[in-house]
Amino acid sequence: MSEYCDHELRVRYAETDQMGVAYYANYLVWFEVGRAEYCRRRGFSYRDLERSADRYLMVVESRCRYRAPLRYDDRFVVRTRLEEFRSRSLTFGYQLLGDAETVHAEGMTRHVVAGPDGRLHRFPAEYAALLSG
Repeated sequence: MSEYCDHELRVRYAETDQMGVAYYANYLVWFEVGRAEYCRRRGFSYRDLERSADRYLMVVESRCRYRAPLRYDDRFVVRTRLEEFRSRSLTFGYQLLGDAETVHAEGMTRHVVAGPDGRLHRFPAEYAALLSG
């Protein structure tokens, strides 16, 4: 659906286990970093969406397939793409890429648009225009 947004990161010591391998739950955190950067590059931040439109992107599904371990101090790219956009939901796809385009992990997150009370809403038009542009 859209172009990829690449954002470079490095595995920090605090993100690893005793063997120096990145802890599995951090991959979902890195997906979030990629998603936030994707939105920023399209002209808005999550904070903008929450404060000015009073809308939140709630995660309703996530998947991660681990292909090759990331280790302490490895540099990698979070590659994020908007896979599907509907009036009340969005699906993002991710890849974590290392040296020589090694795929360390790939996954997705699905989100619904909600108000502060948790009720579903349409994605605000001004932000939808930024995502589709």
